[in-house]
Amino acid sequence: MFKKLALAATLALTSVSGAYAAGDEGHVVNYDFSFEGPFGTYDQAQLQRGLQVYTQVCKSCHGLQYVPLRTLHDDGGVGFSEDQVRAYAEQNYEVFDAELDDYRPAKPVDHFPANTGAGAPDLSVIAKGRAGFHGPYGLGINQFFKGMGGAEYLASLLAGYTGEEKEEAGAFLYENTAFPGGWISMAPPLYGDDVEYSDGTEATIEQEAQDVAAFLMWAAEPKMMARKQAGFVGVIFLTILSVLLYLTNKRIWAPIKARAKD
Repeated sequence: MFKKLALAATLALTSVSGAYAAGDEGHVVNYDFSFEGPFGTYDQAQLQRGLQVYTQVCKSCHGLQYVPLRTLHDDGGVGFSEDQVRAYAEQNYEVFDAELDDYRPAKPVDHFPANTGAGAPDLSVIAKGRAGFHGPYGLGINQFFKGMGGAEYLASLLAGYTGEEKEEAGAFLYENTAFPGGWISMAPPLYGDDVEYSDGTEATIEQEAQDVAAFLMWAAEPKMMARKQAGFVGVIFLTILSVLLYLTNKRIWAPIKARAKD
């Protein structure tokens, strides 16, 4: 049952009932993810756990059609070897091959398949498309201190079910502390122990929620580490350039200033 609408509620566009309409903002926990901050990096073990949650729980309804499978081997990411990527692709996905006019096991050159049958949103960039922290009054002050909070929103949403449910306009709604308005059409996707982590980590609801949120953050921005490194190098270069320009300026104007004093 929990796979029925896994993660669909991350889209605020859902409109089964007015209960999802604009209302009080939900409560988003400011989780301490490893990739936050100017020097933060992805936790490879967490990304692998998040991939496991996505594969065993989420992919039945949600695709990642803009994420190439080969990126699981990229530096700074999930960290699979080429053989692991090949095995993962073959064992978990089939893609339609126009030349064969039939489905075949996926290869590293393919993308994660789309999943349009369930009517659920694609999760390729969902972590960048959601803001966990706002305001006040649209000023973005919370975002300045805490960041956009897309991963925090996803983790809070997945762990935010209270167990209360109701039927409204022929649809079942579930109370969720993170979802704006407080009620959501997606049944709880995580119950704890949904997966058996290969590294021995206890699979609590909150742990699974944080792991899959971190993985979706990587899926949305796989080159985050390279971007941060490039930015750091750029800041150093500009600092050195500023110092050189300052010293050059002093050297050029020193004789003129000396004559002016005379």
